[in-house]
Amino acid sequence: MSSPFKLCILRLSAIGDVCHAAAMVNAIQRHRPDIEITWIIGKIEYALLAGMPNVRFVIYDKKGGRASKDSLKQAIGDIEFDALFVMQVALRANVVSRMIRAKKRVGFDWHRSKEGHWLFTNTRIAPRKYAHVLEGFMGFAESLGVPPLEKPQWNIPIPDDDRLWVDEHLNGLDEYVVISPAASKAERNWLADRYAKIVDYIHREGLAVVICGGPGDLDQQITSDIMSHTSNVALNLVGETSLKQMLAVLSKARMVIAPDTGPAHMATTQGVPVIGLYAHSNPRRTGPYLSLHTTVSMYDDIIQTQKGKDWRKLPWGVRAKGGDLMSQVSVQSVKSQIQHILHNI
Repeated sequence: MSSPFKLCILRLSAIGDVCHAAAMVNAIQRHRPDIEITWIIGKIEYALLAGMPNVRFVIYDKKGGRASKDSLKQAIGDIEFDALFVMQVALRANVVSRMIRAKKRVGFDWHRSKEGHWLFTNTRIAPRKYAHVLEGFMGFAESLGVPPLEKPQWNIPIPDDDRLWVDEHLNGLDEYVVISPAASKAERNWLADRYAKIVDYIHREGLAVVICGGPGDLDQQITSDIMSHTSNVALNLVGETSLKQMLAVLSKARMVIAPDTGPAHMATTQGVPVIGLYAHSNPRRTGPYLSLHTTVSMYDDIIQTQKGKDWRKLPWGVRAKGGDLMSQVSVQSVKSQIQHILHNI
């Protein structure tokens, strides 16, 4: 009896990207169930994906220094994988990849092979024009014979205890909209007073508003600013949930409104409509994959103004620069997308 094909995936961060990678893993499992998967992942990201069936996770703490490297060596042992997916171009991740023995070391195509990424691989995935990050990740699966993606599927489990916690804290809220207002950088956040106007609008539409987010200062500050402009937030869960609990909250929502941030992609894994708010990056590349048609984006106009060229004539993924670009996202444009989701107009 031949030994199973052993695959190692190196994708440490971030929340949105590991959500995209989870869709790739699901596709591999459906089409190549013979493959044993080991995924080296960041500590925070593991908290979201823990329990995915038939995946062995190895946690790597980027801040752990030598101890993290020693722990990884111990976990991997003397395994030689049939293939290693080096799915991160950052130099730190590339260096970590050197600790993993593999016959085939698959990396990004030349265009995306930055920070010496190509030095750590011996095989490159096929280039893709105008590919969403999720579609780009699927190039790795295709290198193993998995057919091109038709519709992504995810299988991120939510434990019963976390669902129960959410049911208790929702306290009978049935129809609600989640607003997750904070991105990782303040410049990518929408304006607090405009969020508040949307809260009031949703309230008038007869739905409750739940605010979600992490425990960081940026999340706390913008939430406080929003609530200073409105009294119609039904429940503030910012900093109160684990990632699994937040996923459970998102899974029950009528829709989610968020800038370029992890919870938008978490909601996508649950099939929940998302209104993404974009100005700095092209949502065709980084937006909530199943909700690109309901994204509110000023990116095209802004990049045309800043670069003097249409986005199609610029390097894929180029970002717009500026601290106040999100002010160009109007309240009315968000209201229109809310109506589109609520009434399918």
